[in-house]
Amino acid sequence: SARLATAVREAGWLELRGDGGDGAALASGVEAAIIADALGEVVADVPFTGPTLAAELARRAGTRPVDGAVVAFSADLIGAAVVSGPATGEPVLAVDCTADGPIAAYVLIPDGDGYRLGVVEAEANRAREGSDLTRAIRSLPAGASIAPVPGQSRRLTRDDLEAFAALGLALTSADLVGLMRGVLDLSVDYAKMRRQYGVAVGSLQAVQHLLAESRCLLEGALSAALYPAWAVDQLEPGEACAAGRGAKAYGARAARTVCETAVQVHGGIGNTWDCTVHLHLRRALLSSQWFGDDGEQLRQLERTRLGVTHGLS
Repeated sequence: SARLATAVREAGWLELRGDGGDGAALASGVEAAIIADALGEVVADVPFTGPTLAAELARRAGTRPVDGAVVAFSADLIGAAVVSGPATGEPVLAVDCTADGPIAAYVLIPDGDGYRLGVVEAEANRAREGSDLTRAIRSLPAGASIAPVPGQSRRLTRDDLEAFAALGLALTSADLVGLMRGVLDLSVDYAKMRRQYGVAVGSLQAVQHLLAESRCLLEGALSAALYPAWAVDQLEPGEACAAGRGAKAYGARAARTVCETAVQVHGGIGNTWDCTVHLHLRRALLSSQWFGDDGEQLRQLERTRLGVTHGLS
């Protein structure tokens, strides 16, 4: 894990959404999504989406990201945590952060008609939470002090936060696509190798149908995820966010089905620690919930179509 984290950092992947010198990101949403997809496929236990989202907020606030920073989310993981006052009023969650050691997490501080960034530092011994064994979630307790982030040249607006959400939806959707591809490859290989009653289980029609349906779901999720990754930088924030919601709604449902199918295809061993497919399923549960599950995305799309305004958080 440490070697992989070093390689990711030295490759510059954590700086993809940093300032390229003109206020625009160094790399596009498509390029960031490609990395998220690849890391998801191999269930890489290294922070990427968390630091990338932190760099996005820092760039939009006109400052450099704090080293190792991620974004603190509300307990439901739907939006970045909004905190009024010098300390957190309730626990918030730092997502996709380092599994051990101290961390820093951004929160949104209301300021006039926008927001400024504050940073909450977590204790080094704060335990990780959640089902995902490859990306750490650490709880920052109520009453944690908030320090201002120096050098902010502008307030974050509604458009900034919608663009941030659009990036988050694109990256989590890409992660789900990678997860499905990886676990489906494992399942196909296992079905070819595993023999029962003298034949490979992959030769049985029932197993073939399960794997074929999983392939169809994967291809659909991939097609749905391409557009919002492009939209992050090419469309207005509201449109990009709506594109991401559609992809996330489809991808979250598809990923759970594909990962649970993988467990079933592996038979009894699929429910044991000796089989790695549970890593894909666990990671899919976090990616599905992060920025809102399929039900949340469909509710927000309905509200948008009806012209209902909603909060920024």
